Order: sequence, then C-alpha cells, then structure tokens
Amino acid sequence: MDQLSALLVVKALDGLALRASAISQNVANASSPNYTPLRVNFEGQLRDAAKAGPEAVQHFQPQFVQDVSRAGQGGMRLDLELASASETALRYAALVDVLSRQMQISRLAATGGQ
Repeated sequence: MDQLSALLVVKALDGLALRASAISQNVANASSPNYTPLRVNFEGQLRDAAKAGPEAVQHFQPQFVQDVSRAGQGGMRLDLELASASETALRYAALVDVLSRQMQISRLAATGGQ
C-alpha cells in the first residue's frame, strides 16, 4: 500500500469514528428541545485533499458540523440515525479489514512466507 492510500484509510477511519460520535450524541439528545443535530461529512473534503497529495491528506481533520436544516425542529428521526450508525460501523469495519489484510501481506513479505 502506498503512502497516500495508507493516509487515506487512516483519515477515513478518523472521520468515521467522529461520525459515530456525532450519531451517538444525536441519539442521546433526540428528545431534547431545540437540539441541533451534529453531522460529519468528510468524504468530499478528503477526496479533494487526496488530489492535492499526501501532505494535504496528512493535515486534513474531519470536523463536527451542526445540521442547521434540522435545528429546533424537535424530534430526531431515530430510525435514520440508527441506519446511519449501522452504515458507519460497516464502513469502519471494512477499512479495518483492508488494513489487516495489508499487514498480513507485509508480514508474509518480511518473513519470506513462513
């Protein structure tokens, strides 16, 4: 795996972990009046950073943003939050699997297949 790919996987894991945190906060505050849901939308920005090269990816930090389109509407759509949580967990697990397989390949190469 080249340097850029490894950085992208790590930053994507960071973004997904932050998204999972945002979702848990949204679920916890679902019945709070005037609560503004949090979102973490990082994929487009990470894609742009990738085009600029490894240094731009290394400096990229996913962030919480408030979903002002839902601000103060009361009543969070728990079904959508839970669906997003499930999708986030699946994507996270897939990326961890990619890293695990890459480590296996590297270990085999280092030990000569033994």
